[in-house]
Amino acid sequence: MVANILRLFQIPQISYASTAPELSDDRRYDFFSRVVPPDSFQAQAMVDIVKAMGWNYVSTVASEGSYGEKGVDAFMQLSREAGGICIAQSLKIPHDHKPSDFDKIIRLLLDTRYARAVILFASDEDIRGILNASKRADQVGHFLWIGSDSWGAKNSPIHQLEDTAVGAITILPKRATISGFDAYFTSRTLENNRRNVWFAEYWEENFNCKLMSSSKKDESSRKCTGQERIGIDSKYEQEGKVQFVIDAVYAMAHALHSMQRDLCPENSGICPEMDLAGGKKLLKYIRSVSFNGSAGTAVTFNRNGDAPGRYDLFQYQWSNVTGPGYRVIGQWTETLQLNMEDMQWPRGEQDIPSSVCSLPCKAGERKKVVKGMPCCWHCEACDGYQYQPDEFNCKLCPYNMRPNANRTSCQPIPIIKLEWHSPWAVIPVFLAMLGIIATIFVMATFVRYNDTPIVRASGRELSYVLLTGIFLCYIITFLMIAKPDVGVCAFRRIFLGLGMCISYAALLTKTNRIYRIFEQGKKSVTAPRLISPTSQLAITSSLISVQLLGVLIWFGVDPPNTIIDYDEQKTINPDLARGVLKCDITDLQIICSLGYSILLMVTCTVYAIKTRGVPENFNEAKPIGFTMYTTCIVWLAFIPIFFGTAQSAEKLYIQTTTLTISMNLSASVALGLLYMPKVYVIIFHPELNVQKRKRSFKAVVTAATMSSRLSHKASDRPNGEAKTELCENVDPNS
Repeated sequence: MVANILRLFQIPQISYASTAPELSDDRRYDFFSRVVPPDSFQAQAMVDIVKAMGWNYVSTVASEGSYGEKGVDAFMQLSREAGGICIAQSLKIPHDHKPSDFDKIIRLLLDTRYARAVILFASDEDIRGILNASKRADQVGHFLWIGSDSWGAKNSPIHQLEDTAVGAITILPKRATISGFDAYFTSRTLENNRRNVWFAEYWEENFNCKLMSSSKKDESSRKCTGQERIGIDSKYEQEGKVQFVIDAVYAMAHALHSMQRDLCPENSGICPEMDLAGGKKLLKYIRSVSFNGSAGTAVTFNRNGDAPGRYDLFQYQWSNVTGPGYRVIGQWTETLQLNMEDMQWPRGEQDIPSSVCSLPCKAGERKKVVKGMPCCWHCEACDGYQYQPDEFNCKLCPYNMRPNANRTSCQPIPIIKLEWHSPWAVIPVFLAMLGIIATIFVMATFVRYNDTPIVRASGRELSYVLLTGIFLCYIITFLMIAKPDVGVCAFRRIFLGLGMCISYAALLTKTNRIYRIFEQGKKSVTAPRLISPTSQLAITSSLISVQLLGVLIWFGVDPPNTIIDYDEQKTINPDLARGVLKCDITDLQIICSLGYSILLMVTCTVYAIKTRGVPENFNEAKPIGFTMYTTCIVWLAFIPIFFGTAQSAEKLYIQTTTLTISMNLSASVALGLLYMPKVYVIIFHPELNVQKRKRSFKAVVTAATMSSRLSHKASDRPNGEAKTELCENVDPNS
């Protein structure tokens, strides 16, 4: 039936070859343009190619006219809808172009050098002009051409310009060579193909001769003989669109066949209903056809009346084995299928060349988009403690976190504490261990020789209290270095000032007792009150209880706890930032805890100064004085160091080490000046550890008064010292 319809409507036999002249738009059948995939499909395939290559900055060049301009318009529209593709420049090739026009286009394209990819919707002649101009500008290999089906797999646009075309990607509707068409068409002559009204014009163009007087050929052209033969006297190659012409004709035939079957079931030809049907009804039948086309593929139309898009993708490559030529690198049938490993690029580039306005930002850099050009941006680094939540923003990490290596997220800041193996801890621990050993040795010696005159003369009860305070001063070193927890923090609060408080309370009681004894001796021979050992212990205990009461109040107001201090070592470089695990004790609280002990120390020093004139062998007055002077120097040095390093990155280490060493030195001074001479005598000179005689309190005071008066006449002595033999080995408890 279809064949009958073709004969019935006298549809001319197909005569379309690659050497046929271009027909004007008004001489083309509309249904042929519908069978050939529309520009929108071709443009979509190009958009998919650009996105697959990772290109986001491209230029377009179109031949002036409906084909080029509509193709570029479709590409630009689809690229906007797809997003991520920016058009650097959109240029047109004028109809009446000159070589300088192509040179100008190349210069304009080079103004946006990073837009290497160029979309071409141009005729063969215009493609040659563009390639020639790029060669003249010495830009061979710079541009990455993407040609439409007008380029396809043709050799004519790149003849003698093969080097400039290497790497070009072209697109061509999927098609097949129609068997039998070549034999049919090459057999056509002027005699057997009179029904084709355009065949004579084709004959003149194909053989470059003049056939009739009305011909458009120049008068100088030779006259056609009519004996020329296609493919023998001229070059012949089957045009790739032959398949679509055949399918277009058959689509019309199938539509008419369906229409005749529905409207004229009783008739074998056209009936009045078909005459009155009109074009809209015929279009409905055309869009409804479905049959296997001349190439064996299905011919259908979508809701827009377009045939499905099927394209072969080519790349022009140069091979040392096969030479230059087009190579199939993929296809597009609604979706892109591309073989990246088969692709070859100009200048021997191994990776896919770039065609981007701006290079991707590095990790940790945000994009600052150029206004009006979403594909162009500046990269700004996220600095400090910022991380990159997305490609356009930087955001600060939470307080206890820092950015990771590539600044894509945040990670916890490492927590540190003073480690036992740190040099900042090793020295204080070493001194503390030596001090503890020495203190235990002294205490053991005193216990062993508890009833000897030297031990008794030292005031045994206060000596043991003082040794206990010295011992606690050394012990605090280990608490200050131990890993902070609630228990450690509680013991730090207790023992931080307790050791010093016990030590200086005992020394203050001793110096006060000496001062009162000799002040009382100047007035009368009656002993002052509260100088017995029991009274001395009671006074010392009352002084110590003030410190303990303050600590208890501290516990009640602010229970001990641990904190992580991120400010102490939050350096400019986040890689060096550390959180410090520490007890919830401020610098001010430390000084307040030590303040009472320092007050006792200062008071004791005042009494030591007041009793400096007491005979040197009487109840340790001068050793206590030297101890207090040295201790004051130690703590005067401690305070500026402690507060001067409050802003240092090494604050934890410096302040802890300074505090522990100061306490160790204070304890060591007291231990060395007050006890080591006695221990030396007890162990190495036991012959001196004997009681010579006892004296009453009245005799002691009288001797001391005489010694004091003699000291004012020291200039009369050869060595500047007053004799104090009368005060030797006096029992202070007598």
